[in-house]
Amino acid sequence: MVTVTLRFFAAARASTGLDELECVSAEPPTIGDLVATLLPAAGVDPADLAGVLERSSFLVDGVTTRDRGLVVADGAVVDVMPPFAGG
Repeated sequence: MVTVTLRFFAAARASTGLDELECVSAEPPTIGDLVATLLPAAGVDPADLAGVLERSSFLVDGVTTRDRGLVVADGAVVDVMPPFAGG
């Protein structure tokens, strides 16, 4: 089994209602696989969450990427980073 930790910041945290989520899968997931599993927080429109995730970049063990096809290794930490200050 592969375990990946997702951490959420700013609008991503507000849209998911989560600070952190541990994801477990049988095979190494892509960032796109991980993002596809996310559900909006109570009261958040799914389209709003989708919009936040569309604009987000990701830090995989501290390395920035926007490549949703990137395969994530077991034990990785993926930070979901929406644009800050309107950027």
